[in-house]
Amino acid sequence: MTTTTPLGRTARQLRAAVLVAAVVAGSLALSAGPASASGKTSAGGDYRVTIGSTTYDPAPGKSVKVGGIVPTGRIAVRGVNNGFDIDVATLGVYDYTLTGAPDTQRMVTKPTVVFASKVPTLTPAQLAGATIKSLEVKDDTLVVLFSTAGGKFKIQAKDGAQGGIFQMESEFGAPVEFTHTLGAGLFYFVNQYTGKVNFGDGVDPVTSGAGAHQMLLGKDSPQVATKTLQTGTVTKWLVQSGGRLGGVLGEDAIELSAGATNCTSQCQAQNQIRGSLPVPPLPTNPTPIG
Repeated sequence: MTTTTPLGRTARQLRAAVLVAAVVAGSLALSAGPASASGKTSAGGDYRVTIGSTTYDPAPGKSVKVGGIVPTGRIAVRGVNNGFDIDVATLGVYDYTLTGAPDTQRMVTKPTVVFASKVPTLTPAQLAGATIKSLEVKDDTLVVLFSTAGGKFKIQAKDGAQGGIFQMESEFGAPVEFTHTLGAGLFYFVNQYTGKVNFGDGVDPVTSGAGAHQMLLGKDSPQVATKTLQTGTVTKWLVQSGGRLGGVLGEDAIELSAGATNCTSQCQAQNQIRGSLPVPPLPTNPTPIG
């Protein structure tokens, strides 16, 4: 039974408020530590990458490193927990999908498109001569670096069910606008416990049984970037040269971390925090922005 205080706030709300206050206080005392990717999975991940008619899928514990490839069409990245396509014509990422494979960390139980697209706005001159300068695939990790007549573009990904598992980084000597468009059924909302913008589908977690899953939650993770547009399904960011725009999924998306540093070289898919941060309660009845 829910108890109510004389001020009309439930005991559950008071506990949540105390927890959030503790998180805020704790985050002020923490500093950003070494950057590293942090995909979370209980069952493991394994990427394979198909370019044209060639698929790169190294044995467990082994890596494949190639370069000097002039790709045509889309590059297919497929993993156990997530997958997506890269279109060389735009250097954009399309149909970023969580597979829903069995895993204690999963947030969906069937293939779900989280992002319909993540696309940088680049001129024909910046895109000219796009070549894969280097591609490295090892187990659950992917790093691909494109070189063009106008600069460089890097994509890093982890085949995790959640965590800091995706990042795009541009180096064109000038700011680049990125547009994130969510998949069908997902929306951006303001988290009532943190005041930050998250995205999700509003579906509550299922804690047991064959259909068990955590709540689908995420956030854009910018570094040296400024948001220029926010709607219920789209965000736009102006990212400085050497900056990045990443994504964080799951519990990490709602914790009150200290935020990213102003890294513009050798940035990784997530900036970790020294120590352990409490996690606020899950959002309840999230409402789409706008």
